Amino acid sequence: MLNTNDILETIRMIETQHLDIRTVTMGISLLDCASDDKKVFADRIYDKITRNAKDLVSVCNSIEKKYGIPIINKRVSVTPIAIAGGGLKEDGFVMAAEALQRAASTVGINFIGGFSALVQKGMTPSDIALINSIPEALSKTSIVCSSINVASTKAGINMDAVAKMGKTIKELAYITKDADSIGCAKLVVFANAPDDNPFMAGAFHGVGEGDAVINVGVSGPGVVKSALESIKGKPLSEVAEVIKKTAFKITRVGGLVASEASKMLGVPFGIVDLSLAPTPAVGDSVARILEEMGLETCGCPGTTAALAMLNDAVKKGGVMASSSVGGLSGAFIPVSEDEGMIAAAESGCLKLEKLEAMTAVCSVGLDMIAIPGDTSAETISGIIADEMAIGVVNCKTTAVRVIPAYGKKAGEKVVFGGLLGEAPIMPVNTASPADFIHRGGRIPAPMHSLKN
Repeated sequence: MLNTNDILETIRMIETQHLDIRTVTMGISLLDCASDDKKVFADRIYDKITRNAKDLVSVCNSIEKKYGIPIINKRVSVTPIAIAGGGLKEDGFVMAAEALQRAASTVGINFIGGFSALVQKGMTPSDIALINSIPEALSKTSIVCSSINVASTKAGINMDAVAKMGKTIKELAYITKDADSIGCAKLVVFANAPDDNPFMAGAFHGVGEGDAVINVGVSGPGVVKSALESIKGKPLSEVAEVIKKTAFKITRVGGLVASEASKMLGVPFGIVDLSLAPTPAVGDSVARILEEMGLETCGCPGTTAALAMLNDAVKKGGVMASSSVGGLSGAFIPVSEDEGMIAAAESGCLKLEKLEAMTAVCSVGLDMIAIPGDTSAETISGIIADEMAIGVVNCKTTAVRVIPAYGKKAGEKVVFGGLLGEAPIMPVNTASPADFIHRGGRIPAPMHSLKN
């Protein structure tokens, strides 16, 4: 039961420490929209999304008003389109993406995810057609997000898909070059992608889910940093305890919003994702939490250890607050969306190789990282392969969302604005992995995948 102090503390979190509900995401199954007629499929997509999500924004707005808790984003995720649209050609998938865009605009959400394929063990003709359509589909739409799962601990790494995604990212960067290659900010490559992730660009509605579900993503890096400011110089064991208690409180707020949205929309409550998701705003940074622990700058020696402790403490606090924790749940480290990460990268302290090490213990992976536009497709595929290996071997979700900024070099900057922020272009190792990537095939699953 909440007491007066708990209520006042929550108010302080909201007013001064950037506590918010980062997203309420409605997952919607499109399996019953299947058709080999591309126009019929597109029309069914539009009809089902607009029917199910018509009240999503208004309900979230009413919850904000009732409880005074900001809900920053209202989103929809759908069944991976390569599955729901099996049998379509490339032009049919582009039409489906345009239908997703129209539906999202009609219901008033800011992003829609699920222009996706699951190809960790192999690619069907529909998977290939969807991947081939990504550059056109994402350049013709502004709020449609795409994700491709190319690896899993159970299946290994599909290196044919990894090679294909390197080329796809390069093509998308070129097509959207007039806007700093922003199309690549809406495309993520996964290992072990979860079915219930509410965050973009990786959200999709898993095939094992029901017809519709409400998933909520909370946040609050500023709240955690503020809590740590009161225990300067204390042992790390005490730091972990403070993070756990803070994550507990943040998750309780998320659970409240999720339950209320579920009840008002008549849609089952799925999960609360308690990831610490930063924004470009000062005071809302995961990097600044790590520095509050005692690091001079995020990226210096000790950063991976500090991030590992943060991620673990967040999870422990969250699972005590809710029996429905899911999605990714941990700490995000997107460069362009975190002012502390941006500063560390600009200073030269935070490098791509250090970010890769950090992904072994964080929530996702190499996220929103701008790289030189002349980076080869094979090098991008090599970056993807390395990140997928970390996820597969460690039985965790990892991902790559890189932006090869066409026409720009290391030391320059891309500027997207809004939640996507801005990022310095980070240098990339120029030695080529081309022969390795061109071998293709599949890197087998690790021994510890055999758990049955």
